[in-house]
Amino acid sequence: METPIRPAVAADMDALVRSAAAGDGRALNDLLTALRPEALRLCARFLPHREDAEEACQDTLLAVARGIGRFDGRSSFRTWFYRVAANRSRSTYQVLRRRFDGEAAGIPLPERPDPRRTSVVAGTRLDLLDALEALPPDLAEALVLRDVLDLGYGEIAALLEVPDGTVKSRIHEARRQVRRRLDGGGG
Repeated sequence: METPIRPAVAADMDALVRSAAAGDGRALNDLLTALRPEALRLCARFLPHREDAEEACQDTLLAVARGIGRFDGRSSFRTWFYRVAANRSRSTYQVLRRRFDGEAAGIPLPERPDPRRTSVVAGTRLDLLDALEALPPDLAEALVLRDVLDLGYGEIAALLEVPDGTVKSRIHEARRQVRRRLDGGGG
């Protein structure tokens, strides 16, 4: 359940976003400072270890700083920001996975996380991230926006610039493929 944003806070955030998008460096700094706790919370939904979530958080804030000038307001800033956080979290996971694969060259990886060394929640998130990697990008993004970041279908449709029905069908297909993979049916 999302915490409602008080109108004054939302208006302040909208003003910061507009000013930062227009090139105001102080507004951008204030915006990034205000976004950091939420960015870390979102990234932690994906990545089980705090250090990894913090790395993704920093990547998210850097992506916001670099991309704020291209934010066009077609979707809400919050929705755009969630999409950036989801993409940066997934990218961080990919980098960490490649790094681990490289370091473990020649050593076979376990199929499932070792329950003695991984919490159930962390193991579930790692399995989900692996399953998301196997999905086509359009399915993975729709599923993440809906099931991980809890955006509404209308918000996702506006963000992805596709009809609501397309969003629903992508999410349905993504859930079907992820469920099959998590149940051990492979990709």
